[in-house]
Formats: sequence, C-alpha cells, structure tokens
Amino acid sequence: MSLHGGGRGQETARRALEITAAGGHNLLMCGPPGSGKSLLASCLPGILPPLAPAEALETSMIHSLAGTLPEGGLLTQRPFRDPHHSASLPALIGGGAKARPGEIALAHHGVLFLDELPEFARATLESLRQPLESGKVLVARVNHHVTYPARFQLVAAMNPCRCGYLGDAGRECSRAPRCAADYQAKMSGPLLDRFDLRVDVAPVSISDLQANASGEPSAAVAARVARARDIQIARGRGLNAHLSGAALEEGVILQPEAKTLLGQAAERLQLSARGYHRLLRVARTIADLDGGAEIVGTAHVAEALSYRQAQG
Repeated sequence: MSLHGGGRGQETARRALEITAAGGHNLLMCGPPGSGKSLLASCLPGILPPLAPAEALETSMIHSLAGTLPEGGLLTQRPFRDPHHSASLPALIGGGAKARPGEIALAHHGVLFLDELPEFARATLESLRQPLESGKVLVARVNHHVTYPARFQLVAAMNPCRCGYLGDAGRECSRAPRCAADYQAKMSGPLLDRFDLRVDVAPVSISDLQANASGEPSAAVAARVARARDIQIARGRGLNAHLSGAALEEGVILQPEAKTLLGQAAERLQLSARGYHRLLRVARTIADLDGGAEIVGTAHVAEALSYRQAQG
C-alpha cells in the first residue's frame, strides 16, 4: 500500500504521517469509521527506509525466536505489526513456557499499529509505557527472565466515541458528548502523553473521491523522509524521537520568536516536561524536512503545536 491515490482529501493526516516517518515519532489518529485511519497507517511502511544491515540482523533474530521469520533469510523491510484489540497482555509483551517475544518486540525497528485503541484492555495499554521510553521489554516468567529490544513506532487509531459519530447531528448517539468522555477515559493521561503527534481524520468527501488528482507518489514522500533521517543520523544522536532532554536542550537552536511561542504554548496547555520535549522533537523533525534548517523557526514550532493540540 502506498500514499499514491490513498487517503485523498486527508492532507493534514498525510503530512502527520510523513513527519512520523521522518523522525520516528508516535502518532494517534482519531476519526469516525470509514475516514481512512487504517489505510493511512498501512501506508507508513511504504515511506520508511529499508532496514540497515545491523537492524535487519537484530530484527530477524527476534522473529526467528518467535518462529515468524520468513523462509529465505533476513528481514529487509521494517515490521508492521497490527494485533487485534482482543490481544492479551502476554501476546503484546511476550511469554509462554520459553518467554517468547510478543508483538512489542516483533515490532522492533518497525511499527506497532493498534486500531480501535480504547478497545484494548487498560492493563495491556499501560504495558506499553515502559518499552516506549526504554526501547526494550522484559518478559518475566518463573524460570525465564528475558529482555528483548523493542524500539518501535507506536501508531494508533480510534473513534472519537463508542458509536464513532460524535459531532454528526444526524448520526451521533443520544449520550453525546458524555459518551466521548467515557470512551476516551479508558486511556490514561501518561499513555496519551507518549504520542508525539495527534491528528483528527475527517471523512473523505464525495468531491475528493471524484477528484482527478491522485495525490503525491509515495516515492517522493519516501525520498524526503530518507533525507531527513540522513540529516539526523549525521548529527550522531539518532532519530529525533529518541533524543534525550539534555540532547534537545543542547542541540536544538530555536529562533527567539519560536522560543517564546513554545514557552507560551507549554504554559497554556499545561504540558508536562515529557510533553514539552515531545513538542520540541517534532519541531526539530519538521525543520529537518524543511531542508535541514539549522535553526528551528516559528513556523516549525507552530506546526508541531497544531499536532499536539488535536484531541484537546
């Protein structure tokens, strides 16, 4: 699946997907059923660069342990794992008699896509928090304690409420807007705080479906993503999504106006330190897509902020 011809009329969501790919960020998409969230997520592997040799070896070893390595050699494409929302905690974390890797480890150097995010069990979702920060997951059993690498991108999709049609006067349920609050409350604040970008995905209109324009080819987007990643790798600190707070403070140069905007936004939105740093990481990625601009400007911060404000 590619971005070419897919997700037409979803320019904001497609732009968020490009930023997600370029910086290794986590993305949350919210929209009614049929708006194209799953389609957009499935396009992400098509704009990510192939696995580097060391990444391919490490990822293939994990899949070999799980018995999911395709016959014929090493993996070359980044994994895309999309477990159903009924998946158990051991299915995500790993387990069994031999402490085999779960979906989190199988998504190493790739993407873990969780569709219908609030439908997952609360404990299952909370189990993602530590691996998202550390890049590894511990599978503990009576006779086995195994740590697997788990540096993955989390991409998730959800409806705005259980019925899915919040804001549509002709289709929303009688409990709106309370149903939305109850539905979204199934996810904790700390988990939501770990999404670098949040975007509302609107339904594709009939005019967009009938438009002649077929959208930008995935190859063009993938080329921009590759250039932005090369810029990050050349700095010697890894992808922007993984930069520590100290690395951000030291390595990200802000325009004075951009610094003022960032400070005002952090205060108005009452961002945690984690949220502030995530906003800064996204702004750095947007600047890297903008030709690798050395100084992060107001436009870069403003766009990053627009993805942070989605979902409230």
